[in-house]
Order: sequence, then C-alpha cells, then structure tokens
Amino acid sequence: MESSASETSAQAHTLINWELAASTAARLTPAGPTLGSAEIGAAVENLRLMAEISVPHVHDITGLDAARDLRDSAVLVVDRASWAKANTQSFAVMLKPAMEKMLEGRRGTISPGAASVSGAITGSQLGAILAFLSSKVLGQYDPFSALAENSTAPAAGRLLLVAPNIITVERELNVEPADFRLWVCLHEQTHRVQFAAAPWLRHHMLDEIENLSGLLLGNVDSLMERAAAAAKSLKDRPASGAGPGRGAILDLLQNPEEKAALSRLTALMSLLEGHANVVMDAVDAGIVPSVKTIRQRFNARGNDRGVIEKFIRSLLGLDAKMRQYSDGSKFVREVVAAAGMEGFNKVWESAGQLPTEPEIHDSKLWLERMGL
Repeated sequence: MESSASETSAQAHTLINWELAASTAARLTPAGPTLGSAEIGAAVENLRLMAEISVPHVHDITGLDAARDLRDSAVLVVDRASWAKANTQSFAVMLKPAMEKMLEGRRGTISPGAASVSGAITGSQLGAILAFLSSKVLGQYDPFSALAENSTAPAAGRLLLVAPNIITVERELNVEPADFRLWVCLHEQTHRVQFAAAPWLRHHMLDEIENLSGLLLGNVDSLMERAAAAAKSLKDRPASGAGPGRGAILDLLQNPEEKAALSRLTALMSLLEGHANVVMDAVDAGIVPSVKTIRQRFNARGNDRGVIEKFIRSLLGLDAKMRQYSDGSKFVREVVAAAGMEGFNKVWESAGQLPTEPEIHDSKLWLERMGL
C-alpha cells in the first residue's frame, strides 16, 4: 500500500514537468533594465533596507503585534527567472494533493509515458505564462515555500522582491527610487505580517486551493469540453480584451460547486490584497515624501497597455487581481471606519471570521455577523 502511494506521488510529480516550467520561464523571460554590477549591488542593498524599514510602519498602521517579530520568514531580492522558479516550487505544493487524488481515481488509465509527455507539454505552457508574469510582479509573499520538496526556506515562507521590475517601474514613472521601493515594501510586508498574525491562514488557503483544483481535476472528463467553450468565448471577445465575469479563464470552467470554491478563494484574496493596499495608501508624506506623485503615476500606468497585453491580462485574470485590490480595499476601509482597526483585526482570529464574497461587497453583512 505504501509503495502504491509512493508511486502515485511520483507520477503526480510528472503530470507537470516543474523543472521544464522553470527553465522555459528563464529562457523566455524578457530582459530586465541594464545595470552595472555596482548598481545591482546598491539596488539589492537598498531594497533590503526598505523592506526592513517598512515593518514598523506596517505595525503602526495595522496594530498587529505579529509585525514585531518576523524571524520565521525571510526576505529575498530576486531576478525574474528566480521568481518564476520559486513559483513552480509553490505550485507543486499547491497542486500535488489534487493531482494525487485524480490519479487515484483514474488508476491504470494514465500510463507513465503519457503522463511524462503531458507533463512536458504542460510544463512548457506554464513556463511561458510565468515568463510573461515575471516582468509584471513587483513582489510576492510565498507562504508555501517551506512545504516544497527539499526546501531550505524558513518555516513561515519568504517574501520575494523582484528587483528588475521594481527598478523598471520606478524609471517608467520617473519617481524617487527610495520612496517607491518603500511604498512597494509596505504592501508586500503587510502580506508577511498577515500570515504571521494568523498562523492558521497558510493551511486554510492551501485547503481551499486543494479543494478548487481537486474539483477541476476531478471533472477532467468534462474539462476539455468546457475548455473548448472557453476558447470560443475568448475568440469572440472584442479587441479591447473585455470579457465575462472576473475576466479569467476559470470563469468559464465552473459548475456550481466550483463556483462556490472559487468564491471563497476570491473573498480571501480580496481581503489580503485589499488590506495590503490600505496599508500602502495609509502612509503620508512624512513616511514616503513623494507618495502623492507615486500614487497618481502608478494608478495611471495601466492606461498605456497595448491591446495584446490587455487581452493576456484578462485571460490570466490579472485585471481581476486589480479588482481584488479595489473591492478588498473598500471592505477594509468601511470596516475600519465602522469598528476601528481593532474590530477589523477580528478577521485574523479564525477561518470562521473571514468575510465571504457577498460580505466583501457589502461590509455591513460582515459587521452584523461579527456583532460589530
């Protein structure tokens, strides 16, 4: 029995060739800004400094005592290829249980050879997606890195700051580098503090991801049919890239149970992103002197995107992520206005305190449920 479980685990790993995904992403990742070795060293050192400076400000704004001690997680300044590789490791953690469950249910119907070929194709496709994303992401808190196979990450995970992208954007916006880096770090360090304040959150999120991915993979027989419908819908979209629902392809790949699972994940991500955005926007010129200019130029930046990039962003759900910022920020601001930061911080006490998606859109529902 143990041998059978081991074989299933090994075959699950081959369904997506993670190593190929990482190498494909590294090969396809666009070149970053041109910097000399001294400039690179100075930028890395400054980003580490801004990451450290931002934490006391996160504590002051959020009132979360977890910000006082973050030694069980780490801050890494990385390039685009390293960010992509880190994400393949985390994706492997997130998807492994669902893939093993799928294989158990289809035992004997997927040969090792077929799994290997499928894994190579999927790995290449994932690598191409990560290559596109690798030039867009400024930073990311990864709570799952310690759970990866042969991981050396600290127990609570790691915060990745993507130096080439931060430098590219600060140059595009023509803003003070130190101010922009601190502003970005305020958002990203808030995510680090969220998971420190709610130690249960990592496994709760992992359970929700496993549930959704398990539903999708469990319905694999109808997945191709639904994917065909998704492809037709995407083909029929207007050139602007506008699309149905949240704008992600997942919207077209759901039955009611999948919709409910996605709704829970959407609510959680909206909360996390919105809360981090509120912290980022709570600073004044006393902390980030040019914060007003940074906000104005950063918010206007999306207007310059081309049609193709807008379409890809819609397909991958990146515009949905921006709506998560907006929806979640509105929820946080309304709750803090009604119940204070102490009242809002009840969300970190347990999974039962998290807002649902309807509550994200109507904060009064959550306030009533919490008795605030």
